[in-house]
Amino acid sequence: MEVTNKRVLVFGSGISGIGAAGLLEDQGAQVVLYDGNEKLKEEEVRGKLREGSRVQIVIGSFPEELLCSLDIAVLSPGVPTDLPVVEQMRERGILITGEVELAYEAGRGDVLAITGTNGKTTTTALLGEIMENYCRKVFVVGNIGNPYTTAASQMDDDTVTVAEMSSFQLETIIDFKPKVSAILNFTPDHLNRHHTMEAYVNAKKNIARNQTEEDYCILNYEDKLTREFGENIRAQVLYFSSRRKLEQGICLEDGNIIYRRDKEVLICNVEELKLLGTHNYENVMAAAAMALVYGVPPQIVRESVKAFQGVEHRIEFVTEKNGVTYYNDSKGTNPDAAIKGIQAMKRPTVLIGGGYDKDSVYTEWINSFEGKVRKLVLTGATKEKIAADARACGFEDYVFTDTFEEAVLEAARTAREGEAVLLSPACASWDMFPSYEVRGEKFKEIVNSL
Repeated sequence: MEVTNKRVLVFGSGISGIGAAGLLEDQGAQVVLYDGNEKLKEEEVRGKLREGSRVQIVIGSFPEELLCSLDIAVLSPGVPTDLPVVEQMRERGILITGEVELAYEAGRGDVLAITGTNGKTTTTALLGEIMENYCRKVFVVGNIGNPYTTAASQMDDDTVTVAEMSSFQLETIIDFKPKVSAILNFTPDHLNRHHTMEAYVNAKKNIARNQTEEDYCILNYEDKLTREFGENIRAQVLYFSSRRKLEQGICLEDGNIIYRRDKEVLICNVEELKLLGTHNYENVMAAAAMALVYGVPPQIVRESVKAFQGVEHRIEFVTEKNGVTYYNDSKGTNPDAAIKGIQAMKRPTVLIGGGYDKDSVYTEWINSFEGKVRKLVLTGATKEKIAADARACGFEDYVFTDTFEEAVLEAARTAREGEAVLLSPACASWDMFPSYEVRGEKFKEIVNSL
């Protein structure tokens, strides 16, 4: 994709868009940065760009005349690919791509990429630490919060890039081809954006679309969709499993994580890990398998996984007060992820749920409460919807709150000595907070001030 002297639109002025604009300027493109949010001010957006940037900034309604001059449009991950203006671009023959493709073509070295509904961030962070213990130059980028585009210009042939890829990012790839990829699982998520589960799954599958027989794809044997996907791709497939012994692959046996390929290698016993829950053992297996097929020595993998502390906002221990333990699982932004948070609890739990509606169904999440959740504290835009699903499941021990702070204080009042308070909302944060990170930080702030 040649961008020099091309007129390139960057759609979206978040961190991905700012990174893309900077990279395109470096490559000699004529850049137009567009954002439809009329509340933004040009000087505010300009302040995010580097000093001396000559990027043209357009805010508000999309000007029709702009379409006539564009060669390429780079969509930020938050921009739906089926917007009317994007369809108009396609009709005019404007190349539609995304910041991942832009960064991949500008970058150098090997790429190890991870996707899936749940576990991406933990697996990416862990793999990043493994690779940093093995390689000279490593970048951990993507959906984890570090734009791929800001790192691309610093890469060389010896660089290893560990990338967390969302379905939004994978929708717009063209030639993106990781040396090693992984799909951790498929469960319903972002259906308000993708509209169907099939479209969501297909976007995720793009991670392996361009891989060849020289590449590797790590897949979850216990997920029917990923297992079947492995039968129809060109990359060499290695499965991981938390439920059964694999003759080839990496699996959990009697508490031990064991890797089998050319020979059998013991990675560790789960009691040696600092992570809680079977879902985290699966994340460890995926990261370990990716590193091992890449050629990282088992001893480095072993030491790295045992030292790994986990990621912030994912079943993160906050504090214990008056015999009540508090856990921040703000990253539980869909029902399946939130189920993992509940399963990791070892005490009766007061659960805080609710938030932005991604067209999720909450019955499976509520059915996982049995024997774990004593009380459900609901807040946010989905509280009535969740309550209706709870009643349908026969769970009626819930209470409504009007604000997030009220929800945390209510949970703290309700919890008894020997119990846990868990923030694991099963919803995105966007009705109350700009991100799950901000929500998690607010939870910790309130808890620590109790």
